[in-house]
Amino acid sequence: MQEVKLGLSENRKQFFLLVLVNAFVGGMVGLERSILPEIAAEEFAIAANTAVLSFIIVFGIVKATTNYFAGTMANKYGRKKLLILGWLVGIPVPLLLMYAPNWNWIIVANIFLGVNQGLAWSSTVIMKIDLVGEKQRGLAMGINEFAGYLAVGIVAFFTAWIADEFGVRPYPFYLGLGLVGLGLITSLLFVKDTRKHVLLEATSNAVPRLKRIFWETTWKNKNLGSVTQAGLINNLNDGMAWGIFPILLASRSFTLEQIGIVAAIYPGVWGIGQLFTGKMADVYRKKLLLSSGMLLQAIALIAMIWAEGFWPFAGLCALLGWGTAMVYPTFLATVAENTHPEDRAKSIGIFRLWRDLGYAIGAILTGVIADLLSIESAIGFIGVLTLLSAIIIQVRMTRQ
Repeated sequence: MQEVKLGLSENRKQFFLLVLVNAFVGGMVGLERSILPEIAAEEFAIAANTAVLSFIIVFGIVKATTNYFAGTMANKYGRKKLLILGWLVGIPVPLLLMYAPNWNWIIVANIFLGVNQGLAWSSTVIMKIDLVGEKQRGLAMGINEFAGYLAVGIVAFFTAWIADEFGVRPYPFYLGLGLVGLGLITSLLFVKDTRKHVLLEATSNAVPRLKRIFWETTWKNKNLGSVTQAGLINNLNDGMAWGIFPILLASRSFTLEQIGIVAAIYPGVWGIGQLFTGKMADVYRKKLLLSSGMLLQAIALIAMIWAEGFWPFAGLCALLGWGTAMVYPTFLATVAENTHPEDRAKSIGIFRLWRDLGYAIGAILTGVIADLLSIESAIGFIGVLTLLSAIIIQVRMTRQ
């Protein structure tokens, strides 16, 4: 029997296999990133911002709820089984997006997508943390999120390009069939469960068990609570960017190809940046990275109110992506650092519950504000909330 060891280099084959799997997971989100608002307008004559953003609201609520249960199920049934279930649930997604006869089918597709993301992405996150142990969590999360969000950007670009060349349906979604097939086969045949790594780390870990995991993670613990609120606000502005940016750019006469490029820059910089910021989270104070990253996001969002032309938007999306890259792997590394190995999967599930509820909250807020006032007002409001989140981190977190 192979000896169980902790560490990235000691588990590099399984680790980078999981990186590949997470790229497939991220690509599933990229399918919708740049073209779904266009489908709503062209094929279903849906123009109201709140109606267009309904798919993000549903996705966010379903993914968040699935994240919560994924943490508990990971301990009870094993990480690998959860990952495989996530891929099985993802099979209908591209088919529904291809052939939906009305907008309700698009909503159903996003229910399946939310469960797919909640189970599959949570599994890869938890398994990588299990494998690396205490020393390289930031780097591990940086590589994980790099793979996922770079894939979001790449697939967002290619779906927009395919849509521009061949139409918005069905051709862009053939990519999804390939992603589901590759993800499921790889997970079934090659991924190994990491439960033994958890038990090994638990023998030497000095972090006390959490008595009330839900409330400690949500707010009561100063470090975990600070991370959780920032995660919610981060995904709140990401939900806004997902739904509002394509509408805003289209209103300013951007072509579908230009919208695809701008939509890809943000998750692309976010993804690539995490290769560097993940390592930084192992070296520098996590509190500094978190507060600075949220501040950069706020500046980028507020500046977009006055932006004109392709290059200013491209530059601000890059800045927004870098700010997000600073916080995203640091969130997960901080949760891992502040939890016992036996509590970690559940605590990460609770953090990801609140973080991904941000998608729904952001879509609702920005849709309502955009309909009542303007898209620029919605972006400005979310920018101010992001600034307040940075202040909460700076005031509340202990030195880390």
